[in-house]
Amino acid sequence: MEGAYHRVLSARQTVSDVTYAYFMDLLAKTVRDEISGCSEKAYDCLAISDARRILLFSSDRELLEYVGEEHPEWKIENGFVIFQKVKESVSCKEIPSLQLITQTLSYTRELERIV
Repeated sequence: MEGAYHRVLSARQTVSDVTYAYFMDLLAKTVRDEISGCSEKAYDCLAISDARRILLFSSDRELLEYVGEEHPEWKIENGFVIFQKVKESVSCKEIPSLQLITQTLSYTRELERIV
């Protein structure tokens, strides 16, 4: 993962024309958003240096600006980026699986009678 994204960001540094820089900035932001979304789900917290390396920033200041603008729900404490867990929309316990199985089997029996 990190290698392919790193190539995208390094391509930003070597654009042939300044008009491409805008689009490369958008692409770099998209890459960082994808990485940050995965990191948020995979880790409870990361050291600032690790988060900077994973998100492919060249300085801690850039990382802190990104967190402030894009992820204000994240906290920076004691040299760590602390991710806020997103609540699950529906838990497995709330899905009436036994009822759904029974209903599906009932439909299957009715279909067999018809055919």
